[in-house]
Amino acid sequence: MTRITRDELRGRAQTVRGLVDPGELGPTLMHEHLLWDIRTPTMRAEPDQGPEIALCNCWSINYGTRKAPRNYRFTCEATATEELRDMRGAGGRTVVELTVGGLEPRPNGLVALSRDADVHVVMGCGHYVDEYQPTANRSRGADSFASEIIDQIQLGAWGTDVRAGIIGEIGCQAPWTELERTVMAGALAAMGETGAALNVHPGRNPDQPQEVADFARKQGAQMDRIIISHIDRTIFDEARLLKLADSGVVIEFDLFGQEQSYYSLSDIDMPNDAQRLRMIRALVARGHLDRVVISHDICYQTRLARFGGHGYGHIFANVVPMMDRRGFDEGEIEAIIVANPRRLLTFV
Repeated sequence: MTRITRDELRGRAQTVRGLVDPGELGPTLMHEHLLWDIRTPTMRAEPDQGPEIALCNCWSINYGTRKAPRNYRFTCEATATEELRDMRGAGGRTVVELTVGGLEPRPNGLVALSRDADVHVVMGCGHYVDEYQPTANRSRGADSFASEIIDQIQLGAWGTDVRAGIIGEIGCQAPWTELERTVMAGALAAMGETGAALNVHPGRNPDQPQEVADFARKQGAQMDRIIISHIDRTIFDEARLLKLADSGVVIEFDLFGQEQSYYSLSDIDMPNDAQRLRMIRALVARGHLDRVVISHDICYQTRLARFGGHGYGHIFANVVPMMDRRGFDEGEIEAIIVANPRRLLTFV
């Protein structure tokens, strides 16, 4: 495999099919999964993986009244291609795919999806939360993780010659484990070495995103290239939200399409899309338009259109028109779905 240099990366975006002019990316989803396995090791070992996903059971599975570990794994390239074609038909052009170490990444599968659906796919790299990492990672240092991530961007990831175009989602919990802090330190070092942006999966405590931001600042990171994911399941008060944005990081609302309040992983009331837009409006009013990106973070089969969900086209087909109705002007919408992603996906 041939190593791509930082000079070659600078000013370009790197998709699974190679370097592109960032101007080609167009409307972009900043946090998705196309082929994935987010089952915990315990769930993977369960003999009963639940029923096949169908229209007659998707509601009960989504609402948590029927267990179905198989809902958290998806590897069908043919179905994924059709879902991406739907997204393209709704106006989307690029997907950032963040299925990283521990979640069964499939780089060559992403290449096939990108080609067959005629969309850009930007692949993430690094490691998810502690529970998903191999035992061998516990004896590694930050320098080792940095070297691995640099190679995933410049050479190829997970035994392939497919190169990543963004770092993350790097997994954290609340409280952080020692391993997660070490991986994050390595990811921040790799960010500085490669010029890539970094996406963070924060713990579910409302103060943990700020903890990550403070950690990154102490490491000397370029704050406006750090994206904090899952804000819409983590921070519910405006004061915390604005403080986090004031620290310079990018705020990602990536659970668009989840319209019910039920959330199986924490005792919270999930906001709906209209409430997400109100939180974004507060950020824009504060002067942080350039620090907002959005997505769906699809990682359940039941969120795919072919299994009764909203699919990858939801933001373009439904949310963008809602933004227009709720007073977002054309420039604000363009910033959130085109300009901000383009800046973040351009190597510096």
